[in-house]
Amino acid sequence: MPVADSGEWPSHGLDIPALLAGGWRPVPFSEVVLKIHGRCNLACDYCYVFEGADQTWRARPTAMPPEVVAATAARLAEHARDHELDKVTVVLHGGEPLLAGKAALAGAVARFRAAMPPSCGVEACLQTNGVLLTDDMLAMLDEHDVGVSVSLDGDRAAHDRHRVRANGRGSHAEVMRGLTRLVASHRRLYRGLLCAVDLDNDPIRTYEALLETGPPRVDFLLPHGTWTVPPPRRPTEGGGTPYAEWLIAVFDRWYHAPRRETGVRLFEEIINLLLGGQSQSENIGLSPVAMLVIDTDGTLQQVDTLKIAYPGAPETGLTVFDHRFDDAMWHPGVVARQIGPAALSSACGMCAVRDICGGGAYAHRYREGHGYLNPSVYCPDLMKLIGHIGRTVQRDLALARPARIR
Repeated sequence: MPVADSGEWPSHGLDIPALLAGGWRPVPFSEVVLKIHGRCNLACDYCYVFEGADQTWRARPTAMPPEVVAATAARLAEHARDHELDKVTVVLHGGEPLLAGKAALAGAVARFRAAMPPSCGVEACLQTNGVLLTDDMLAMLDEHDVGVSVSLDGDRAAHDRHRVRANGRGSHAEVMRGLTRLVASHRRLYRGLLCAVDLDNDPIRTYEALLETGPPRVDFLLPHGTWTVPPPRRPTEGGGTPYAEWLIAVFDRWYHAPRRETGVRLFEEIINLLLGGQSQSENIGLSPVAMLVIDTDGTLQQVDTLKIAYPGAPETGLTVFDHRFDDAMWHPGVVARQIGPAALSSACGMCAVRDICGGGAYAHRYREGHGYLNPSVYCPDLMKLIGHIGRTVQRDLALARPARIR
């Protein structure tokens, strides 16, 4: 499939030779997102894959053929040997990965583990809508040690507002049945929940509904949008911080709980960065992103959330059959995710919370005609959220500081 060229930054304007001359070197890929199945059994109205500007999924195979799986495993093993990696992560993704079936999923995991050099471990996990978490499916995932993250948007009313079948029927009851099976018999596989923020849902009720199955971690996701097509009720000319206010309500409930019920990734990442640590998330901070997406046809792609920007936005023009993973390391879009402050707009570069925010999620920076060299469309919300968390943590640190001896 031909690679799209919008004529915008970073495809045009990013000087990679100058970066090399200045001492920068790319970071090898340690995570592969495998689009093992390209279709879904739900019709969520906010889905960036099926509802985004990029509709190339229509021309790609429904499921990833075995030869693509084999070629990807060989390329990842080659990459691990060349860069002496001691661990890689393989994320089974979609669409809905469980539609691939038990045999294909088990075969893919086994193929990757068999291909890796003995010195490199493989962590396998998947992201699912949870509908197909049957006893048989979970037994297979347990046998192959595959971690499970599930999308859940809160209680029945909150979840079923968007996460529905093609006929409009909600999926909450099916998801909860799958989660109950996971927690009852295979809790060791449970990696956590992903929840899309919806301003129409009460934040505290949403958070407390997510706690019902005792997830080890919750990942709150801002709705995808750009400066060209903004997220719901996110003003592009100022006018409030509705997403910060929603998240601050959850943060205060989470942070001041008598005991910590679960990890909340966004909040933990911000606190970690405020205390001088490094980000482990691609949506916050300035740590290099070392992830590559492989679509069902074997094309190497950047982070797939770029599908919200324009048709072909994630494409690199490379495939697992004809190119090494090292070739993708030099793609401008990949380089832009690894050069930290050099990939930020001038406004972000001068910002007091630059190193905490990191410009926000890369896809949310897109503006037609300018590319990705912009602040996040969520800039005001991120500023307010980070400020609130920073003041809260600073106050507690001050109270915990021992009194000086006179």
